[in-house]
Amino acid sequence: MPKVDDVAAHLAAVPLFAQLSAKERRTVAKALGTHDVAADVVLVRQGESGDTFYVLLEGEAKVVRNGRRIVTLGPGTWFGELALLDPAPRDADVVTLTPAVVGVLDAKSFKRLVAELPNMTSRLLAGLARRVREGDRRMVE
Repeated sequence: MPKVDDVAAHLAAVPLFAQLSAKERRTVAKALGTHDVAADVVLVRQGESGDTFYVLLEGEAKVVRNGRRIVTLGPGTWFGELALLDPAPRDADVVTLTPAVVGVLDAKSFKRLVAELPNMTSRLLAGLARRVREGDRRMVE
C-alpha cells in the first residue's frame, strides 16, 4: 500500500487540493480509502452521477468517452474531484487496464473533512478557482 506522504504528494497535483498546505493534504490522504482493483473493472461509468474522487496510485486505467478511448492514466493521475462538490453525470468511463491500487474519497468524507478543518475551505476555493480559470483558458485557445 502507498504511504500517506506519497498519496499527499499526488494530491498536490490535483487543482482542487493544490492550494492546501502539506499538512492538510496529508489529512486528506489519510481520509482516502485505498482499494486493490483487478484489471477490467469499471471505476466510473459515463452518464452516471457520482460523488467520488479517485487517484490512481498503482496500475493503469483507460478513459473512454462515447466508446472512444481518450487517454491512458498511470500512477499519480486522478479524476472525479469535481464530483465531491457536485454529483453531476460522469463525462466518461474509466476502466482499469491492469490490476491497480486506487485511492477513493467520497463526498460525505470530504464534507466531514471540510467541517473538521474550516481553514481548509478558502484554500479549496482557491484551487477550484484555478481549475475554472484553466478550463476557461482552454476554451479560448
